[in-house]
Amino acid sequence: MRSIVNISLPRELNKIVERLAKKGNYATKSEFLREVIRERIEEENVLSQIQKSEVEFKTGKGKVLRSLKELR
Repeated sequence: MRSIVNISLPRELNKIVERLAKKGNYATKSEFLREVIRERIEEENVLSQIQKSEVEFKTGKGKVLRSLKELR
């Protein structure tokens, strides 16, 4: 189920969104903005994983890999 959210953008920002949506072959500005939000969520997830790994490494729970084979 979708909820409708209306946003107000300054004219210049709206032009940028329109240009990026067309450049990215999005059918609508809404489609473009949904993708931007999804990407932001993914960035936050990756950042969280990196921060967790840094904590594990600092507390001695991390593992230094000597090769890509050790990732498996």
